[in-house]
Amino acid sequence: MERVLSRRAEDYLRSIYEVIERKGFARIKDIAKELGLKPSTVVEMVRKLHKSGFVRYEKYGGVTLTPRGREIAKAIKERHDIFKKFLELILVPEDVALKDSHILEHQLDPKTVLQFTRFVKFITEASERPRFVRRWMEQFKEYCKREEEGSTQRIC
Repeated sequence: MERVLSRRAEDYLRSIYEVIERKGFARIKDIAKELGLKPSTVVEMVRKLHKSGFVRYEKYGGVTLTPRGREIAKAIKERHDIFKKFLELILVPEDVALKDSHILEHQLDPKTVLQFTRFVKFITEASERPRFVRRWMEQFKEYCKREEEGSTQRIC
């Protein structure tokens, strides 16, 4: 599959999408804060995204997503959220799950992403979750606890 956007550009689109969802609008300083970058760095990428037709940007104005940019940003966010949810299901600490979901969202084949999505939805849709899934999750938590208590080894 050919990449339309770089990983960095995808991160920008997702961050712009998240800021807009939260605040209703996005400014350069909001995006910079979200990404932990300098505003001048953000302006450079936003200009590139504007030229590519993913965002609308006017100097000293806000940043908005074009319909194409919004569609892509939403898909990236959904992919990111699925990986974060999966990692939390397997009891990865939230801060690590957040960091690792950023990595996974860019690395996997769309068919693999689809299966992750199906698995996470199967496990987490409580109204349809079979009793055996709940029991399986409880047993997994108990197993991890026993392993942690009995193990002196740490995974590096």
